[in-house]
Amino acid sequence: MKFKRVLLKLSGEALMGKQNYGIDPERLRDYADEIKLAVEAGAQIAIVIGGGNIFRGLQGMSQGMDRVQGDYMGMLATVINSMALQSTLKSLGLKASLLSGVYIDRVAESMSGPKAIELLEQGHVVVIGGGTGNPFFTTDTASALRAVEINADVILKGTRVDGIYTADPEKDPNAVKYAHLTFDQAYKDQLKVMDLTAFTLCSENNLPIVVFDMNIKGNLLRVLNGEPIGTIVTN
Repeated sequence: MKFKRVLLKLSGEALMGKQNYGIDPERLRDYADEIKLAVEAGAQIAIVIGGGNIFRGLQGMSQGMDRVQGDYMGMLATVINSMALQSTLKSLGLKASLLSGVYIDRVAESMSGPKAIELLEQGHVVVIGGGTGNPFFTTDTASALRAVEINADVILKGTRVDGIYTADPEKDPNAVKYAHLTFDQAYKDQLKVMDLTAFTLCSENNLPIVVFDMNIKGNLLRVLNGEPIGTIVTN
């Protein structure tokens, strides 16, 4: 296995499946099945999920809501998604723990790097909700931060496209896929891999990012085994 300990980043929108809002139980189960295969193969997996299927802080601000209040609402949305994934993973017989960047002790323990590492080494899938626990930071940045905290080998960004392209492949049929990118090249070409704060954190800590299609059965395990099915970004 090429990558042993990983931070898997999933978007909240991905959990909607075929719905327009909320959580699609079928999509949730598909993702849990993929994670189970990876854990059974020996991977240590921590997961950060966005909250865009429920609420986004910027969305609230566009409607006249205070940005800080909106961001905290978005953090709570990520906790809801994390709870749903934790429950589904447990239903498949996996050990799954929920940690949170937001203090919410009846639902989850507070996130800390040592605690997450301890759980990973005990065979738990560690789902990390609540973002960074601070407003003005995205779940991309939370993913980068948590990956550094747990000494992850890589961030795996599971999306609905099979990598990074020169343009949006859903809009431009002439878009060309990159097999490998450097952080400098991705920044220079303004490729939207992650937001700039997250991107900088990964670059400074020499933490590679792999962008791949999470919706194809078996892809998570293929990426872990080093198969070149997505795009890898490194220094």
